[in-house]
Formats: sequence, C-alpha cells, structure tokens
Amino acid sequence: MIKIENISKNYSEKIVLDKVSLEIPKGKITSIIGANGAGKSTLLSIISRLLKQNHGSIIIDKKNIEDYKNRILAQHLSILKQSNHLDLKLTVKELVSFGRFPYSQGRLTAEDHEKVDEAIAFLDLKSIENSFVDELSGGQKQRAFLAMVVAQDTEYILLDEPLNNLDMKHSVQIMRTLRKLCKEKGKTIIIVIHEINFAANYSDYIVAMKDGKIRHYDTTKNIINPKVLNDIFDINFEIIEKKEQLFCDYFSALKDIY
Repeated sequence: MIKIENISKNYSEKIVLDKVSLEIPKGKITSIIGANGAGKSTLLSIISRLLKQNHGSIIIDKKNIEDYKNRILAQHLSILKQSNHLDLKLTVKELVSFGRFPYSQGRLTAEDHEKVDEAIAFLDLKSIENSFVDELSGGQKQRAFLAMVVAQDTEYILLDEPLNNLDMKHSVQIMRTLRKLCKEKGKTIIIVIHEINFAANYSDYIVAMKDGKIRHYDTTKNIINPKVLNDIFDINFEIIEKKEQLFCDYFSALKDIY
C-alpha cells in the first residue's frame, strides 16, 4: 500500500500541508476532495515525488519513495497532472507508447507494443490511434493521456483533476474507465476531484482535506453526509439517495446565500 507519514510542506511561512498521515488501500479508488487551497494537489505531487516535502515520508510497498530509482518508481507509480501540453506533433499511438518508456527506454519490444495496443483498446481509441493528439477534442485528448498511463501498467495511478474541461458525457466515460481499471486490472487509484457527485458515486474511500490537513477519511458512504461536507466546504448539503446512488445537492443552499 501507499503509506503517508507525517507529511508537511510549507513555502516560507505559508503552511500548505500540516503533518498529514494516511494509508491508501490497494485495489480501490480513493478520492481527495476539498476547497481550493486545501492542499490536495500538493499532496498528490509529493506522493509521486514530483514535489519534495519539508518533513515526513512516503512509503510504497514498505519502501521509502526516496530510495527508488526514477525508472523503478515509474514502474510502480504513474501520475497524470491537471495540464498536459505537447510540443511535439504526435499521434495517439505515439503518445500512448511513451507510457512504456520506464521499461523500454525508447526501444519498444513486442511486449511493449502489446501493452500499447491493449491500452488503446481499453480506452476505445482504436479508430483514432493514428490521429494527431493536438487535433482531438478535449474528451478524446484526455482519454489518450489516460491510455498512456494505462500502458505504463503501474499498480498505483495518481490523477490530478482528470475531469477538468470535460463535458458530462466524457466525465462519466473517464470515471467508468477508472472503475473498470480497479475491477478488471486491480489498480489502486488516487484521484483529486472537484465535482463531489463523481466522488460520491465512483469512490471506495474519500479523503476530505481543509487548510492543509485531513479532516475526515473514511468509506464514501460515511463521508458523503451533510455534517462532514458542511465542515469541509462551509455550505449546507442535502444528500439524496436513489437506487443506492448518492447525490449531493448544494444548489439549494447557494440559492439562500445569493
């Protein structure tokens, strides 16, 4: 599992993370929620070693993340950041092939090609695998980057706001794909997510952060309740349960404010 031990991060006197400790269970989707500035993306960057903490440690499979060589760490853990920019003219297939770099170092083997083809099929991109990424729609482009992560074939997948700039249809497609990755491939997924209703209906566990601290961490059912969500977001919620799905209504409370 991933074990987060007493992580702190500050910039000068500004505390971004304050002694955060957490254990992420294997084979599940764990969503991190909270208002802007809660420390969600910073925590994800530290877990992936893209950012250095001031104090504390990250343990992956009983080994300190600092002890992994870059190539070996990239075989255990992959991350997709909020913004993905390409300076190269690449096809979808070429982009997905980059996911195999930790193994092939640029010289793709038969196994690498097989993993790339599997990832393209898994994300339903076969019909556009030879299209250029910069010519795709937002939803297609996001699926292409996710396919690159799938091709990397790591046990742990970290995603920072993967639904940004996607419409409802493509957001649902991405979340269903993540659910499928857990169910069929046993992946452990940690996702920073803004839309509370996607967290409520696709997560196994939810980490609720505020002011650089973990205020609540539990199963989704226990986190999605008015008292907890009000504590995190400072607005009132009504939770509607329909056919074993949970829906968070905060619009009514906002009407009262405005």
